[in-house]
Amino acid sequence: MPIRGLLIDLEGVLYQNGRAIEGAVETIRNLQATGTAFRFLTNTTTISRNRVVSAMTDMGFDVDAAAVFTPAIAAGQFLEARNIRRVHLAAPMELAEDFKSFEQVEENPEAIILGDLHTAFTWQRLDGIFRMLQGGAMLIALHKNRYCRRGEALSLDIGPFVAALEYATRRSALVMGKPDTAFFSSAVENLTLPAGDVMMIGDDMDADIGGALRAGLRAVQVRTGKYNPDDPERDGPQPEVRIDSIRDISSLLA
Repeated sequence: MPIRGLLIDLEGVLYQNGRAIEGAVETIRNLQATGTAFRFLTNTTTISRNRVVSAMTDMGFDVDAAAVFTPAIAAGQFLEARNIRRVHLAAPMELAEDFKSFEQVEENPEAIILGDLHTAFTWQRLDGIFRMLQGGAMLIALHKNRYCRRGEALSLDIGPFVAALEYATRRSALVMGKPDTAFFSSAVENLTLPAGDVMMIGDDMDADIGGALRAGLRAVQVRTGKYNPDDPERDGPQPEVRIDSIRDISSLLA
């Protein structure tokens, strides 16, 4: 079955630590030149969508903001659809831009937006969020990744903290980013293609590969970013193929 559209992860696939991976800029240019339909999917919760676009532009990528799907944008659409106005942003203040149409509060929110607080994930911060949830607020997790790469090492991501709050409150968070099926589906709908004609290119076995396969997409894993040599031996869903890096995608499509 031919591949007619691509969903492309960013960190670890196109760039790492603020630098484009070798061949990534040229690969995106080639895809644009050949008219290949694609969208960018990222679980970043530290910077706004406009900052993502700006950073990619600085690295040499030609990016349209409408082609970038982030959990914060998905969360905003969810809140708007349900007329939820009062939110508490438990995420880097950089994301305030993506929620500027909402009332951002410190007390009695209707919803809590949980992103990557990194070293600010202290007992006091988590206990404060717990108390807001006890007061009736909804917990919206911008993703639930177990770990991420910070510098040269793997590090805890927000998933373990989401799980802690779910355990303490006996309530499930609403997850907006990868591997949530609705997140993939919204990007596929934007491509106006059947899911089976779309391939996800990612580095994370859980968020990218597993999430895409559960959403009915095809999947390719790159051996960059969070790729682990043990990934091929893992139980559970496996990608259709693995490639050394994004620069090999053109030959795969051919």
